Amino acid sequence: MRRRKIKGADERLLSYKHYIVNGMIDQKLPENSEDNSKSIFDNRVPIENEIYNTLINDYKGNWSNVFKNNNPIHIEVGTGRGKFITTLAQQNPDINYIALEIKEEVLLRAVEKADDLKLSNIAFIWGNVEFFDLYFSDKELSRIYINFCDPWPKKRYAKRRLTHSNFLELYRKKLKNDGEINFKTDNRDLFEFSLNEISSNDWMLKNISLDLANSDFDFNVTTEYEDKFMSLGQAIYRLEAVDIRK
Repeated sequence: MRRRKIKGADERLLSYKHYIVNGMIDQKLPENSEDNSKSIFDNRVPIENEIYNTLINDYKGNWSNVFKNNNPIHIEVGTGRGKFITTLAQQNPDINYIALEIKEEVLLRAVEKADDLKLSNIAFIWGNVEFFDLYFSDKELSRIYINFCDPWPKKRYAKRRLTHSNFLELYRKKLKNDGEINFKTDNRDLFEFSLNEISSNDWMLKNISLDLANSDFDFNVTTEYEDKFMSLGQAIYRLEAVDIRK
């Protein structure tokens, strides 16, 4: 179903200049076969316009300068309305957090939460995980959170799953040597796919839970979706993954 955009949400979002980074990069088809990016989804290439150049010059590799410190950087991919990431930012002032979300109307709610709480250790990228390579330099991140992403259940869309090997290689490049992935979902099929995909791509799995609410894991911070699922008695699956190639 096509997403219905809320009129004016993008302008309101971009008005939070102290929090928001515009990562909505325009794309085009390559002019020749040699001008072809290694895009995860298709063969489109980014257009090097003002948004692109600002990301490359001011943010990629410069996030420590953005935050004005050298604290570890944790990112949530698909942050939604931001309950999870803003809670973590409150609890951990010595960690810098970045929230990535493509839907401007829900990201606006997340930014509003951070603004209400006057958080200074969080930033928001209005953008797409497909452009991770343009947002971050190699080994710039310490942790990646993936919470309740779209399961893309049809086999032909497997490459769009955020735990597919293509994405795992992208995360591997951007994580520090001791970096890790934390993943949660309510979808059993996606979790089984993720276990197989992660373990077969040289990541060590740890702290695996097949029913998070009834596990002995004491440090869980919930998302809005998670609260809803748990209230219905639905199992939540969780894992952590550490790169063993490094």
